[in-house]
Amino acid sequence: MRAVLQRVKEARVDVDGKTVGSIRDGLLAFIGIGNDDTDEDIRYIVNKTLNLRIFGDHKSKFNLSLLDIKGELLIVSQFTLFGDCRKGRRPSFSGAAPIEEAKEIYEKVVKEFSKKGVRVATGEFQAMMEVHSINDGPVTILLDSKKLF
Repeated sequence: MRAVLQRVKEARVDVDGKTVGSIRDGLLAFIGIGNDDTDEDIRYIVNKTLNLRIFGDHKSKFNLSLLDIKGELLIVSQFTLFGDCRKGRRPSFSGAAPIEEAKEIYEKVVKEFSKKGVRVATGEFQAMMEVHSINDGPVTILLDSKKLF
């Protein structure tokens, strides 16, 4: 499983001109589901996301987590995080989970985050979405549950 986390002042997802999810101060998390992801990968991404100290304290040092600031989380499914561009000019998405499997795992991810006491909003799985955000910093972090980077 892969995640791109962006610290944001606000973010929202629109589908067909209607807002389906929005947050204020927190993280915009783009989540990609790999074809071999398990519950262990979910736990890794959830725990790492919630506890990463990427928010500033009173001295503007990265000492606070999403939980510490009582921030909000907007989760957006994004299979293109598994795009492999090493060969040719068109990305291969063979590393991404099939749609049905990915949807089931994505829903588990959302449920796990929700259990942790964080206000969670989401995009719409497999929809064409417009993602709007005001980045804070900017601060962008890449996570991979297989620890490839």
